[in-house]
Amino acid sequence: MEPFCLIIDGGRVPTQEHFEVLNPAKEEPAGLAPLGQKKHLDDAVAAAKRAFGKWREVPEADRQAACMEVASKIEENAEELAQLLTAEQGKPLNGLGSRWEIGGAVAWAQYTASLSLPVKVLQDNEQGRIELHRKPLGVVGSITPWNFPVMIAVWHSIPAILSGNTVVCKPSPFTPLSTLRLVEIMSEVLPQGVVNCITGKDTLGPAITAHEGIGKIIFTGSCATGKKVMVNAAETMKRLTLELGGNDAGIVLPDVDPKEIAEGLFWGAFINSGQTCAALKRLYVHEDVHDEVCSELVAIAENMKMGEGTGEDVILGPVQNAKQYDIVADLAASGKAGGRVLLGEDPEKYRDKMGGKGYFYPLTIITDLDNGDRLVDEEQFGPVLPVIRYSQVEEAIEKANDNPSGLGGSVWSRDIAQAREIANRMECGSVWINKHGMIQPNAPFGGVKSSGFGVEFGEEGLLEYTDIQVVFS
Repeated sequence: MEPFCLIIDGGRVPTQEHFEVLNPAKEEPAGLAPLGQKKHLDDAVAAAKRAFGKWREVPEADRQAACMEVASKIEENAEELAQLLTAEQGKPLNGLGSRWEIGGAVAWAQYTASLSLPVKVLQDNEQGRIELHRKPLGVVGSITPWNFPVMIAVWHSIPAILSGNTVVCKPSPFTPLSTLRLVEIMSEVLPQGVVNCITGKDTLGPAITAHEGIGKIIFTGSCATGKKVMVNAAETMKRLTLELGGNDAGIVLPDVDPKEIAEGLFWGAFINSGQTCAALKRLYVHEDVHDEVCSELVAIAENMKMGEGTGEDVILGPVQNAKQYDIVADLAASGKAGGRVLLGEDPEKYRDKMGGKGYFYPLTIITDLDNGDRLVDEEQFGPVLPVIRYSQVEEAIEKANDNPSGLGGSVWSRDIAQAREIANRMECGSVWINKHGMIQPNAPFGGVKSSGFGVEFGEEGLLEYTDIQVVFS
């Protein structure tokens, strides 16, 4: 098995040591990743700083064209990236899996490439002219998670380089291979050092967030790690964008057609086997439709095939790693002890049925729980959904907001006007009506409360990679 290399200054950089990346469906090596050290990080930052001096002066139109070239290169190598992604992440090739993720990365890059940062004239009269300029920050440190490694790397890097910055990317040690290959592909059309990728164990994270040569950190991951990022970045006053964990609530009103909304509820909760920051993680259903909504949801879930992602008919894959599997299993066990299981096999028997290997956790739906139960209060980040019965809409809104997280939420109703009123009262960065988690590249996305600060996507997301300079003349 030939080991992967770091990508620094436009080239492949081998390391003396490597670490195994496991295929979570087989618990066997998917590849060997380079074990980068602090010296490699310093080299990557130095390369990015050198490149920044020239890249910031490249006309915006040329940077836009370069981002479009990157999108084309990703598209040319889509199948290779998808296969690599499935091998290390576990998600299926088809459906809302690896091929879909790579397609999303292409679309996001293309849309972002169309954005612009024109000079804004604040005043132009006999008293003088005042212009507001947007200036790049320098080297951006991108720290990406294991659930959507390719797409999130694109979310971080394309707006950074479009706005004139350069990038050092550090993917999760659970899923570094597809990101290394992505950055290698990007480097085929970008100048040396504009985008770099280093991989290693978790000790590299604190080194990046504290590095004096990095001007901004963009991090997607857990709330706990986000707090550590803030602490490490404080000494050098880095700019930060933090997209952290969510415990998204959905509120189902009594006027719905349960059969009509069931598929939307299912994918809102179980896309990527529930391993999505903005997945539906708590479902509040009015007592008038509770039982029927649950029945329809279970009926759909029972027909979703879980398995190794290379199977063309597989719809859902395993939990990505053993640590997360244990978290999911622990929270599910807590929910089963206090609630009523509508769907969900014994996890150990289920793994045996799946061949005895792989971090496969069965789709699980549990009701008769409430706020105060761990499965409701804590983010499970896996294929387990608690359904909470309520009688008054005010009660559901209060319970939905009674959580430290605030990433996304949803309202399900035939009465769109009422749904919008409820949406405006939900304490989260994004609210969807009759769907959940459907993010778009033209709509800013970010969290409130403990789910982070700053936004990604659209013009507002692009501005996060710049400082303001006001010129008086």
